[in-house]
Amino acid sequence: MDLKLMATQPTDAERSAVDGLLGPPTDGWTGGERTEADLHIARGGHSARGRRHLLLPALWALQDRIGWISPGGMNYVCRRLTVPPAEAYGVATFYALFSTTELAGRVAHICDDVACLAAGAAELCSQVEAVMGPEGTGDKAAWMRSPCLGMCDRAPAALYQFAGGVDRTAGPISVEQIQASLGAALPGPGKVATPPGAAGSDLRLLRRVGTVGANLDDYIASGGYTALTKAVAMGPQGVVDEVAASGLLGRGGAAFPTGRKWAAVAAEEATPKYVVCNADESEPGTFKDRLLMDADPFAIIEAMTIAAVAVGAEHGYIYIRGEYPETTRTLEGALAAASQGGYLGADAAGSGSDFDIEIRQGAGAYICGEETAMLESMEGKRGEPRQKPPYPNQHGLFGQPTLINNVETLANIPHIINDGASSFRSVGTSDSTGTRLFCLSGTVDRPGVYEVALGTTLRDVLMLAMDDVDSIQAVLLGGAAGSFVTADSLDIALSHEAAQEAGVTLGSGAIVVFDETIDMAAVVARIARFFRDESCGQCVPCRVGTVRQEEALTRLTSGSAEVALLAEIGEVMAEASICGLGHTASAAVQSAIDLGLVGS
Repeated sequence: MDLKLMATQPTDAERSAVDGLLGPPTDGWTGGERTEADLHIARGGHSARGRRHLLLPALWALQDRIGWISPGGMNYVCRRLTVPPAEAYGVATFYALFSTTELAGRVAHICDDVACLAAGAAELCSQVEAVMGPEGTGDKAAWMRSPCLGMCDRAPAALYQFAGGVDRTAGPISVEQIQASLGAALPGPGKVATPPGAAGSDLRLLRRVGTVGANLDDYIASGGYTALTKAVAMGPQGVVDEVAASGLLGRGGAAFPTGRKWAAVAAEEATPKYVVCNADESEPGTFKDRLLMDADPFAIIEAMTIAAVAVGAEHGYIYIRGEYPETTRTLEGALAAASQGGYLGADAAGSGSDFDIEIRQGAGAYICGEETAMLESMEGKRGEPRQKPPYPNQHGLFGQPTLINNVETLANIPHIINDGASSFRSVGTSDSTGTRLFCLSGTVDRPGVYEVALGTTLRDVLMLAMDDVDSIQAVLLGGAAGSFVTADSLDIALSHEAAQEAGVTLGSGAIVVFDETIDMAAVVARIARFFRDESCGQCVPCRVGTVRQEEALTRLTSGSAEVALLAEIGEVMAEASICGLGHTASAAVQSAIDLGLVGS
């Protein structure tokens, strides 16, 4: 495809948006006016190419200001960063929240994923279409269907993008609310509600919810930054040993031992090293990390600083999903306050080490929750997973040793350092230590985030959010990458070892409930469409398999040959795909068939 971008010039607004991020151009080769000298010599190419990691923020600058990424705007970004236009186009079109075709200045992304589907999202989308026309149309305002927005506790939900304004989320929504938001003056940021179940006297991770927020003084008064002081006194090896002794398993879904990760990065001699917080919480039915970042952002910042002390890193990044605009603003404020208070920067909090944190905002790609795809995205590339080995502890961000943990995993670190590994292990089971955050949504009475000891039964967790479990038709454990269980499996213990024995997974902590009024065929079809859309397309088993899986589901009837075909497709994807997306793309679908939820 010949894009012919080089002859297209940016508007003044587009130039201003990009320059606001990158600073004014210094010469003709980086976006300024060409001089006669520029015809004979090129300057600064190496340093400009070294800023390729700013491609995603630069595209966001255009999307936020203009409402889409025009050829002229993209051309200007390419000149500023010396990125080939074809590569920039490939990056821009990879992400769902970027548009390379002109859109209305106000867009509502309406979630129709599993939790919102259970709350009537399909009917809502039909009503919106009747009033506003087909998706993506409209001169001043438009709407689009969206995968999970991480707002499952307020389903059905929407993300509003306003060109030149302030993006925000809202839920639960109605046709009238959507029309009012898209037609009124640009609103300010929406208020983030505290989900039920997020407060109590025996909590660890959620104990500050509703009391601290982004106020540094309140955080310090509640015991904040005492863990960092103690970590500095313990020394790097002492911190790594304590984390390893706690038995903390990663809370992002893979359940990898956190201490082993930290030890591997600490052992690497190459510098610089990086600490990355994976906040790309895109698993349908999952919203716990949003709550932690909204309600207790300094705990995450302190944990990242402790990690930096332990592994010898001087710079950190928080990669947050683009569907969390309010949370991003909360983190930006918290990082600014931490820097002003001396808790980040040179000699951070008196630790003797320099450590700073930047935010990188994703743009709507589930695959970027996979750690190496996230690293590719942060480097200004398409979010496609890397072949492993090498692993990020050796060859991570910018080719350097990199420690990656998700938000909930990091939130456990201050407690482990303050109270010790033995205190942490006193809760949970011998193999699944500590507490766990579970996100309850769907047809429950009190959707929200609940913190319980690992090993608690599914029934006991459900009863926190439901008055009666007798109406349950099915429960989706672990999100779209998890599995369905039915009412006769509610006594499963929610620990990693018990889940493995039962053939299910805890995944990212999503628990979506469907009562007998829900059409499970529609739910399973939505999961199949989700994986078809979210496959990055890099490897054939996943790229083709997710499409064939969705097609076979539409033909599925009881006893049909499609049952065997779906099993075969699932096996191929699980065995031959590059990354976890392909490995798990058939798990929920296959479990639904096995349980007779579809095709019977």
